[in-house]
Amino acid sequence: MKTSALPTGTALITGASSGIGAEFARQLARRGQRLVLVARRAERLEALARELKQVHGVTIECLSADLAETSGQELVAQRLQGTPPVEWLINNAGFGSGGLYHETKAPKQMAMIEVHVKATARLIRAVLPAMVQRRQGVIINVASIAAFAMVPTSAMYSSTKLWMVGFTKALAAELEGTGVHIQALCPGFTHTEFHDTEEYRHFNRQVVPSFCWMTAAEVVRQSLHAVERGSGVFIPGWFNRLMVLGMKMPGVQSLGKWYARRRWHGSPSSP
Repeated sequence: MKTSALPTGTALITGASSGIGAEFARQLARRGQRLVLVARRAERLEALARELKQVHGVTIECLSADLAETSGQELVAQRLQGTPPVEWLINNAGFGSGGLYHETKAPKQMAMIEVHVKATARLIRAVLPAMVQRRQGVIINVASIAAFAMVPTSAMYSSTKLWMVGFTKALAAELEGTGVHIQALCPGFTHTEFHDTEEYRHFNRQVVPSFCWMTAAEVVRQSLHAVERGSGVFIPGWFNRLMVLGMKMPGVQSLGKWYARRRWHGSPSSP
């Protein structure tokens, strides 16, 4: 597929205070793009903004918003419709809540629907008409290879990420010929703060082989390269692509159920 030129204007990144979101900020700042950084933790945003301004001299706005709240979604939607126009939207905000669905905190599970589903849909709807009118724009929805594997301890996470993939694929079909690129980015295990939460206190990183992990920098680099080549679902890393292909084979779903419990509890005999 022929590589196409992408817009170099303002990029709005949600969940920009750490991990993949912060890495998108670094790599786009390296390209000289103006940034709007969105996250709940204002102090982390300001620290990242100072770093990027000093190193790359780019213009950066910081917007503190909680996308689990309707007010936070509306605040970001208003900025997407403001000036200067946003030519890149990266829906990276997200989190997991490991554990069996009936045992985990209900508010955390419902918040995943707000952040992964409602915020993603709301923000895209806010920015997309102007992108189509200008005949250029980039939208990256950060999903996960978990979207392709419905396994224990990640029922809501996997389901909401599957929605993100399906929604992206449908929009990609609608946007053909408009000049707007849209990607569902589906990373696997990535070295970030994702598992450094109270909900993942029982997660056993050692059960996951080292070759299964990628850095946030490599995930983002591959994503940006792929979006230049068009819209669709993108899975970074050869192992992750093999994993998704393998999930379609007979018996693999059963193996996945066993493995999910083992990596959570650290023992195949744990309940």
